[in-house]
Amino acid sequence: MIGTRKRPGLLTLAVLAFSAVVLVLAGIAAWIMRDQIYSAFLDPGVPFQTYEPPPAPDYTQAESWAVRPFISALDEDEPAVFFIHPTLYDGGEHWNAPFDRISHGEQLERLYLPNFAGPFAANAAVFAPRYRSASLYVFLNNREDGLLARRLAYSDVRAAFRRFMDDIGPDRAFIIAGVEQGALHGLGLLMDEVAPDENRRARLAVAYLTEFPVLQSVFAGSLEDIALCNAPDRVRCVVTFAPLRADEGERADALAARSSTWSAPGEFALTDGQPLACVNPLSWQADEVYAPARQHRGGAAAEGLMLGERPSPLANQTGAQCQDGLLIIEQPRSRSLRRPSRLAEVRRAPPFNLFYADIEADAERRLAIHAEMLAEERRWAPDLPEAEEVEVVPVRPVD
Repeated sequence: MIGTRKRPGLLTLAVLAFSAVVLVLAGIAAWIMRDQIYSAFLDPGVPFQTYEPPPAPDYTQAESWAVRPFISALDEDEPAVFFIHPTLYDGGEHWNAPFDRISHGEQLERLYLPNFAGPFAANAAVFAPRYRSASLYVFLNNREDGLLARRLAYSDVRAAFRRFMDDIGPDRAFIIAGVEQGALHGLGLLMDEVAPDENRRARLAVAYLTEFPVLQSVFAGSLEDIALCNAPDRVRCVVTFAPLRADEGERADALAARSSTWSAPGEFALTDGQPLACVNPLSWQADEVYAPARQHRGGAAAEGLMLGERPSPLANQTGAQCQDGLLIIEQPRSRSLRRPSRLAEVRRAPPFNLFYADIEADAERRLAIHAEMLAEERRWAPDLPEAEEVEVVPVRPVD
């Protein structure tokens, strides 16, 4: 006898259909909330106040630097670059990454030095400290713990910068270059270490702070003596831009509304719709005029190159326009210059430099202008009188 197959009842079919709908909706919700879910996995799970950070770097030691040239090997008039790397650590175990983690060092040397320090290597000596960088998790929210983690990272960068200034001496010109988290720390250095010091202000050729928002108001406040680079021939100024496509609404919101940045020495403020500074890296103007792709000198997806080994930049890849303080770009033609689809990508520095050749040429031009300016100023500076020996004279009280 051949058995007959029992057909599922209507109730069973309804349950199966309902389960399928629930799974689909759960999948859609998980996709929409993917960054929040990812963020939850990166939470260290301990308040920063009771957290024991990794040991601090000692900037007198070679292992605390990714790159540190021998000063004795440099030409007397060769400028120096203080490069501050972006976030290398996602989070989970720490609020701040151990500065000597091998995998982070490999990532820095393989990707971020070739792409973001590389444009300066032909015209200046690059110094790049390792530091206890704040985790990516810190930048996915604005918790008080996260602000403390940023301050810890900045304290390392500030200590490294002071060592850098000691190394290069009192006369050498320098550049500060920071990317993403590094741009935040670079802004702090300008406020705390450069702006208050007349000699350092004079020696600063230019600062490049990219992939992170900078408030316009700082140039009327703590950086009133270090202007925004609003023309291609200006020096002792700041270049800043945060690129995104017009359809990247989430990144625009993260940068323009939900980022904490330095507003004054020691003080953080949310961007929260405040006017942002932007310099167009194609025209080098601080305006909202569109610069077409024909002005693009070239981007590079450099990987595994030594500093000084130049990649082959891809030119004419994108036009650019500053709009409301953000740099709106066109989708690059080459896939190698497009942001990858990674979790929390809106907060990361990309694994390429879309404006590699543009920054390279700009740094070379500004360094040349700055060198001429310094030479002229020093030529006309009055000679200091010879030191006189002063004997100690006893002080007699007057009745």
